[in-house]
Amino acid sequence: MPPVIEINNLTKTYQMGDVQVHALQGVDFQIEEGEFVAIMGVSGSGKSTLLNLIGCLDQASSGKYFLKNKAITSLHEQEFADIRNQKIGFIFQGFNLIPRTTVYENVELPLLYDRNGRIENPEQAIVEAIRNVGLQDRMNHMPQQLSGGEQQRVAIARALVNKPSIILADEPTGNLDSKTSIDIIAILQRLNDEGITIILVTHEQQLANYTKRILHMEDGKIIRDFKVQKQLRA
Repeated sequence: MPPVIEINNLTKTYQMGDVQVHALQGVDFQIEEGEFVAIMGVSGSGKSTLLNLIGCLDQASSGKYFLKNKAITSLHEQEFADIRNQKIGFIFQGFNLIPRTTVYENVELPLLYDRNGRIENPEQAIVEAIRNVGLQDRMNHMPQQLSGGEQQRVAIARALVNKPSIILADEPTGNLDSKTSIDIIAILQRLNDEGITIILVTHEQQLANYTKRILHMEDGKIIRDFKVQKQLRA
């Protein structure tokens, strides 16, 4: 079985005025289906840039990216949009919820962009996703009525509603206290146990120890790639 993600010599260069910033410099790795991988590094190491390329939110300057054996680097924007909608769920540090809409409506949002009608029963999918994160009694609440941890649970439910095979989480606990962070990690571990491939960007070693494998980045390169010897359980 081919890897779910294969990255070959990927580079990303940004033009900042007269200066070229080499955010990624020849990155190579593979991720197998069902892995739980942390991408670590200090600010500016390239980890969020790499996650954006994996999530088809940006395009590489050079190199190759295969998602489930499909070449991604040569696709058109609409094809990128379909991949983002159908195959990948996103969780961000800032939650990115729409303030004046309910929990239900926030979770529903990805389904509104499902051009192919993959989800046969959207209402059932929304309710299941909300139940999956334990917020069935908050379905009609607005984001401002929720705690930070509950808002991040809504974001996870929104990432799940299209039944993705991969979840990308960019510092998902960055705005949360330590106890709530562990609650969120517990949800991610459970989803991984159910077979979803998860890639987590974090600068915290403690959080990375809850994953199964760590890619450590520095100056746009992966300098270490190793399995977590004793995975912590939340």
